[in-house]
Amino acid sequence: MLTRITSATLITASLLALVACDPNTTKSSDKAPPTATGETETNGSSNSSTETAQLPDMDGKGLQSAQDQAQAAGFYRLTSHDALGRGRMQALDRNWKVCSQTPEAGEHPTNTKVDFATVKLEEDCPAKDTGEPQAAGSTMPDFKGDSVKAARQSLDSGTSITVNDVSGQDRFVLMESNWQVCSQEPAAGTALDGQPVTLNAVKFEESC
Repeated sequence: MLTRITSATLITASLLALVACDPNTTKSSDKAPPTATGETETNGSSNSSTETAQLPDMDGKGLQSAQDQAQAAGFYRLTSHDALGRGRMQALDRNWKVCSQTPEAGEHPTNTKVDFATVKLEEDCPAKDTGEPQAAGSTMPDFKGDSVKAARQSLDSGTSITVNDVSGQDRFVLMESNWQVCSQEPAAGTALDGQPVTLNAVKFEESC
């Protein structure tokens, strides 16, 4: 009886081994997963392309209108600055007009930064855009005729600055972009090494 059971066991084991070795028999877990559908292969060339559009000529237009027209043309990286170099903010766009623009009108990529040089509506555009204040570096610039705000922006942020009203009225200099520098200490050309700076000023409509 024991011999028959052993023989039966051996036969069963042999059959299982044959089935396992049969190349035509595949377990369901070994099947390759179905191909995913609905996915789109990204083409690198399509991402690298940049749209272009025609940027209009905004010279002489109100700043708000210029911004609206630039956006309508597809340009959204817009900025503006005071063309007189006084460092004034264009808080109310409708109170400012465009004197020039960078880049000039023409075909440009739509991600181009567009910068409008502006003055207030009642002001005349300068012959040349003064642009944003430049960093003074290690030498004291000549600030005469510049706005107190522009002078402050040019100097290192850690500089101690005293501003005096030299009109004789002893006024407090609150809106620094409305005041022009008449004289300064130290003098232009002096090496800057952390020393305090004094700016003597009057309002722009006044004479030094």
